[in-house]
Amino acid sequence: MIHIYHGEGKGKTTAAAGLAVRASGAGLRVLFAQFFKDGSSSEIRALGSLPGVTVSRPSLHYGLFRRMTDEEKAAIAENYRAFLEDVIAHAGDYDLIVLDEAVSASRYGMIPAEALADFLKSEGQKREIVLTGRNPLPALVELADYVTEMRKEKHPFDRGITARRGIEF
Repeated sequence: MIHIYHGEGKGKTTAAAGLAVRASGAGLRVLFAQFFKDGSSSEIRALGSLPGVTVSRPSLHYGLFRRMTDEEKAAIAENYRAFLEDVIAHAGDYDLIVLDEAVSASRYGMIPAEALADFLKSEGQKREIVLTGRNPLPALVELADYVTEMRKEKHPFDRGITARRGIEF
């Protein structure tokens, strides 16, 4: 089935990581593929040490999308397209595929929305696929079996408290 964890609140990647831990504990093979991330979040170190879990991300990372130049966006888009193609080519090796920030990557045009939708249509009945990020395209929501919105009601960042290692990253 297809899962989407989206919204402005904290917890999208955390929920996906929790599902990956659960799947690993059940003996399932997991690919945790990240877009827009540099691999420095604490959950990545833990996930990579679990049996049956593979962590992967594209070779390019430029930080926050809103700070990228047009040239960086073009390079990232090409790199992300190739990365998605690689994930698709190896999908059969996994029982659970997490595409962390793929919702955002498709919204910003960094991965082809049609290619992502085609992948979900062909593989969503064979394995679990989780997408995270903000503002999912309606076509993705339509394809999903589970859609969960994380909504912030209150957050320490609103009081000027920055992200804390092991809690927010």
